[in-house]
Amino acid sequence: MRVLGIDPGIATLGYGVVEYKNNKFFPIAYGAITTDAGVDKAFRLYTLYKGLEDIIKLYRPEIVAIEELFYNKNSKTVITIGEVRGISILAAVNLGVKVYEYTPLQVKQAVVGYGRAEKQQVQQMVKVLLNLDEIPKPDDVADALAVAICHCHSNNMLERLGYGR
Repeated sequence: MRVLGIDPGIATLGYGVVEYKNNKFFPIAYGAITTDAGVDKAFRLYTLYKGLEDIIKLYRPEIVAIEELFYNKNSKTVITIGEVRGISILAAVNLGVKVYEYTPLQVKQAVVGYGRAEKQQVQQMVKVLLNLDEIPKPDDVADALAVAICHCHSNNMLERLGYGR
């Protein structure tokens, strides 16, 4: 199974493509799509959309896993992240890729085994599970890889319970 994990952000959108075979993870590609703060928000969203579209076409994931929005005190941030999530979901659906969403708690639970794990613990486990030399930077990239890993673990559990994908 090939999964594209996404950590949505307007300035930095992290992505990570992971192959999961025989209970082993293989990192295919990871990085970030960035936009500049001084640019019109509509153009920033378009840039993120086109970047994700290119990544999906290039790496052909079967699944896109995206982090769900968590509560933030800044309502402007919540709205903007919601817009980024929207264009991310749209890019996947327009290219015929199924989308799954996971909360930060679910991601931490799947990657570390503890839903209240610290960010550094999650990043370290991403490094270990993907057999990387170092923790991917910026943090958004490691977070996106964690979301992809979360889907693989969640899907694996569903298949063992007889539910499939």
